[in-house]
Amino acid sequence: MASTTSTKKMMEEATCSICLSLMTNPVSINCGHSYCHLCITDFFKNPSQKQLRQETFCCPQCRAPFHMDSLRPNKQLGSLIEALKETDQEMSCEEHGEQFHLFCEDEGQLICWRCERAPQHKGHTTALVEDVCQGYKEKLQKAVTKLKQLEDRCTEQKLSTAMRITKWKNLQCFLHEEEKSYLWRLEKEEQQTLSRLRDYEAGLGLKSNELKSHILELEEKCQGSAQKLLQNVNDTLSRSWAVKLETSEAVSLELHTMCNVSKLYFDVKKMLRSHQVSVTLDPDTAHHELILSEDRRQVTRGYTQENQDTSSRRFTAFPCVLGCEGFTSGRRYFEVDVGEGTGWDLGVCMENVQRGTGMKQEPQSGFWTLRLCKKKGYVALTSPPTSLHLHEQPLLVGIFLDYEAGVVSFYNGNTGCHIFTFPKASFSDTLRPYFQVYQYSPLFLPPPGD
Repeated sequence: MASTTSTKKMMEEATCSICLSLMTNPVSINCGHSYCHLCITDFFKNPSQKQLRQETFCCPQCRAPFHMDSLRPNKQLGSLIEALKETDQEMSCEEHGEQFHLFCEDEGQLICWRCERAPQHKGHTTALVEDVCQGYKEKLQKAVTKLKQLEDRCTEQKLSTAMRITKWKNLQCFLHEEEKSYLWRLEKEEQQTLSRLRDYEAGLGLKSNELKSHILELEEKCQGSAQKLLQNVNDTLSRSWAVKLETSEAVSLELHTMCNVSKLYFDVKKMLRSHQVSVTLDPDTAHHELILSEDRRQVTRGYTQENQDTSSRRFTAFPCVLGCEGFTSGRRYFEVDVGEGTGWDLGVCMENVQRGTGMKQEPQSGFWTLRLCKKKGYVALTSPPTSLHLHEQPLLVGIFLDYEAGVVSFYNGNTGCHIFTFPKASFSDTLRPYFQVYQYSPLFLPPPGD
């Protein structure tokens, strides 16, 4: 085995005196010295080097003359340099300066031949590195396989946790909307109950005055003479016994608005679809560029349709159409398949909205709508408009209306994720589904349950 010192000497011999690195493609000249092929070639080109005569140069080390055509590849030196490079990559023992060619099984560490003979390794099981390398390589590969399996499980758990976080966020949004709805109902119930209680209180005041009047009349009779006491006594007694406190007007304090978050509410899609209604398109309101399918569940924007009657119900300024169904109470939910269309407006509007050039899509004008357009992306048409940043493109958009609570919300129909809820409104007119259709972006109304 070569020692560290001898290895260093060989490396010195294999070092190019021009670039001071191990030679690359070594070549020899007449005097026997060797250099990198590139280094000696560049040496020829250096104008500062004096030529003895044409094509004759001096050796950079011994100054002996040599000709350019005397360069010869030194293959033996090249092989030695490759071996030195491999040797240089091997680890050596810091204590003895020898290379690690042995592995101590008891200590689980690399040792040199001199370590093996030292007292601390006496009686230990040792083997050549080459003999045990494959076995430990297989053990390491098994460990890698196990860790990769753990990594895959970790990735799965991470995705599962992310989905749970999304569900809880959706639940939070839903419960927030439910809270607003229940608070509004409690407020209404409170107003109605207080009104009945105040009416009942006023009635009790009148009854109290009536009772006081009867009591005073009876006391006066009792304090008067026998003749006054007995005068019309039966009539007086009859009227007194007829006075009753009517308890039927008592108002119950039991709450009728109950907040019951059942298991159904933990699946937002199921909750929404429990209020789902069937929606079809009203051809009498369709703009003249819109083409409705025979079942009135699909609308496409195309060319102007001929032979359409002129009606005040028809949209004339923008390519819009309403749903046939009108909503005047309760909770309603419907879905619109927007596919991968690049533009659409969806929502609800008052039945009597402006449909000509003066039409403005904002709540103040009776519109509660969401828009997708190429330039601005997703926008809630509030006043001013609200930009929305969605994590994924909804292919199915759900519209939820709680008429009494004044709530209009939008959801991703595929995932149940909440998109946007308009500020609370006060509805007093019929609301109808609203659609604005863009080029190459048809809309489809799937029947409930699809």
